[in-house]
Amino acid sequence: MNQSHAGLRTWVEVDTKALKNNYDVFRKIIGAKVKLMAVAKSNAYGHCLYDYAKVMAGLGVDWLGVDSVTEAMKLRREGIKTPILILGHTLTERLKDCLENDLTVTVSSFEQIKELDSRLRGNDKEENGNDKEENGNDTLKLRAHIKIDTGMHRQGFQTEEVEDACQQIRQLENIKVEGIFTHFAAAKNPAFPADTKAQIEQFKTACDIAKRYFGENLIKHAAATAGTLLFPESHFDMVRIGIGLYGLWTSKEAKALCGGKIELMPALSWRTVVAEVKIIKAGERISYDLTEKFEKEICIAVLPIGYWNGFRRSLSSIGHVLIQGKRAKVLGRVTMDMIMVDVTEIPAVHSGDIVTLIGRDSGQEITADEIALLTETSNYEVVTQLNPLMKRVYLD
Repeated sequence: MNQSHAGLRTWVEVDTKALKNNYDVFRKIIGAKVKLMAVAKSNAYGHCLYDYAKVMAGLGVDWLGVDSVTEAMKLRREGIKTPILILGHTLTERLKDCLENDLTVTVSSFEQIKELDSRLRGNDKEENGNDKEENGNDTLKLRAHIKIDTGMHRQGFQTEEVEDACQQIRQLENIKVEGIFTHFAAAKNPAFPADTKAQIEQFKTACDIAKRYFGENLIKHAAATAGTLLFPESHFDMVRIGIGLYGLWTSKEAKALCGGKIELMPALSWRTVVAEVKIIKAGERISYDLTEKFEKEICIAVLPIGYWNGFRRSLSSIGHVLIQGKRAKVLGRVTMDMIMVDVTEIPAVHSGDIVTLIGRDSGQEITADEIALLTETSNYEVVTQLNPLMKRVYLD
């Protein structure tokens, strides 16, 4: 196991070979003509925003997707030059950052159009009335993609609003529309394709309208990981791959259908160390509320992580970790910064021994999917809720 964790009580490892494998898988699926956006929002799904973006940029990804100006600005400050689409809501007071750093925003409501018009006109005055078009320089125009709500009912113009939205956006002098996109609500389960197919048709209608206002070269994109795998007709000009590039499946149904054809390699492992080892006598109880009683003497290891780090409290008394390639059960309540595990059947456990919380050790594995199943959530939530203050170590 890699030894680059010196001085750390807990850390996250990211395997760059796994990232490349997953990137190559999706490049092969979409073909040479379709662009690939790597979705790096939410600290790259727990994998570290900058380090992940740097790897993806090095592999040749066409776009990066983030949630906010804050994420996008961090990447620009660190020297990432790849086109960036801000998928989430952009505050109007941050538009200047977008203009100056070549960031692309999502336009998704009529109220936002009014705010953009007001703010961009004000920005023009701040620039002393310089006419960018006359200067042959449209780099200070705000780059935008229009979001269409085809059924997710989150962001976006509903299909009956597309014509009016395009008319209003077209009147804004300081905005350059470069793309149009939507998001599927139920593409993860191939057994029920009707809703996704209906969304695809609605999106095609919206694209036809938008092209009349903004030309044929709009980047059209709809598919995230599930859509890319299960609905090839949804690839359009670009796909947005999030969870799949990290080597995780969107659903068990998608894995059942596609898992025999492609191999996704989980890139993330989470480790900690044994803090101390002690013997607990028969009849004693453990942790907050003393929820677990021991009928015989046992040996426990105390680990310096808890729900603050992202080891979910709902794993109390049911979760496992790996020590020396063997499973050790969580005992009692998971606390904020510590957990206790049963190492009675694991000989010679010592302070400083490496513990695997997510990942492989000597042929055994604990996956984000296993944790998600135990805690009644999704693998998305398991990895994104790993504390961003924990160091991410990228391994070649």
